[in-house]
Amino acid sequence: MSLWKDFSNGFYTENPIFRISLGMCPFLALSTSVQNALGMGAAVTFVLIWSNVAISTLRNVIPDKIRIPCYIVFIATFVSLVDMVMAAYAPSLHKALGIYIPLIVVNCIILGRAEAFANKNTVTSSFLDGVGMGIGFTLAMALMASIREILGSGTWYGINILGQAYADQPVLMAILPPGAFVLMGFVLAAFAVIDRRKERAA
Repeated sequence: MSLWKDFSNGFYTENPIFRISLGMCPFLALSTSVQNALGMGAAVTFVLIWSNVAISTLRNVIPDKIRIPCYIVFIATFVSLVDMVMAAYAPSLHKALGIYIPLIVVNCIILGRAEAFANKNTVTSSFLDGVGMGIGFTLAMALMASIREILGSGTWYGINILGQAYADQPVLMAILPPGAFVLMGFVLAAFAVIDRRKERAA
C-alpha cells in the first residue's frame, strides 16, 4: 500500500502543478500545444525518475554539506542526455521546446523531490515517486495544453477538430500568456470545488 501511495501521490494529492505549484514556468510557456506538453512531460519524467534513483542510491554516501550541488550534478547529467537524444531523434520538438529543456536542471519539481523524498527513501520508493510525479506533471501539462490548443487554434495535437471556420477565427487569447494565467485560475478553481465537495461528503 505504501508503494502505491508513493506512486499515486503525484496524480492528484501532491500533483506538482495543481497542488504544489512547482514547475510553473515551463507549464505556462509550453502548454500552447499538446505535442509540446507531452514532449516536455516526457523529458521531465525521465529526469525525475533517474535523478531520484541516483540520489536515493547514493544518499548515504553524499556528504550532507554538499548535497544540493551533488543533486544538481546528477540532474544536469540526465538533462544533458535528454537534450542530446531529443536533438538527434526529435529535432522539431527539440527546437519547439528550446531553452526550456536545459532549464529542467533548475526545475523546482525535480530538486524538490530529490531533497524531500529521494534523499530519505529507498530506491524502489524513489523510482515510483519519480514515475508518479512525472505522470502527474505530464497530465497537468496535457490538460492545460488541450484546453488552450482547442480554444486558441481549434486543433488537438495538430488535428483540426472544430472545423475551418473556427480555425480562421479562434480565441487567440487562449494561446497567449494572459490566457494561460486566466485558464490556470479556472482549473485551480475547479480543483477547489472538487475538494470542497469531498470534504462535505466526508
